[in-house]
Amino acid sequence: MKEKLELLKLLADETRLDILNILLKEDSYVEKISCELSLTPATICYHLKKLESSGIVNCSRSQFYIIYSLNRDIFDKPLYELIQKDDPIIDKEEKYKKEVISHFFKYGKLVQLPTQRKKREIILREIALKFEKDREYGEKEVNEIIHIFHEDHCTIRREMIAFGILTREKETYRLI
Repeated sequence: MKEKLELLKLLADETRLDILNILLKEDSYVEKISCELSLTPATICYHLKKLESSGIVNCSRSQFYIIYSLNRDIFDKPLYELIQKDDPIIDKEEKYKKEVISHFFKYGKLVQLPTQRKKREIILREIALKFEKDREYGEKEVNEIIHIFHEDHCTIRREMIAFGILTREKETYRLI
């Protein structure tokens, strides 16, 4: 939310909006913008540096000039994305998942299967990302995929079925 607030603060300046309007038409450089706005190059540099640091404006070198261009990706987003508050509950949950994954996976391998149910499900769902949805797998294929992460593919396969991540019908497995 802080980044969004900073962006809105940057846009709440008349000079910066004038600069952005010039850059909307074409890429430009400091001296040209300062002539168009009748401001000193130092003032234009000050505002362009602020816009550049926030990612609104990009710059590149072309011979003797630094050319500034508008980062159109920011302006292609709908306004509601800019003003919408981030959901702290989702952020906390994602952070927790990442912590669990980093704790139990080392160098892409599962160190151990967690005993706590919630953590175990997170780990099993992480392994399930290697499976394709709407595809049937034989037991050997399932074991090979699980074996990438851990040697005990039998336990992990059984747990994935118990958690409802995989289904087993006859001799085929499918991701739910």
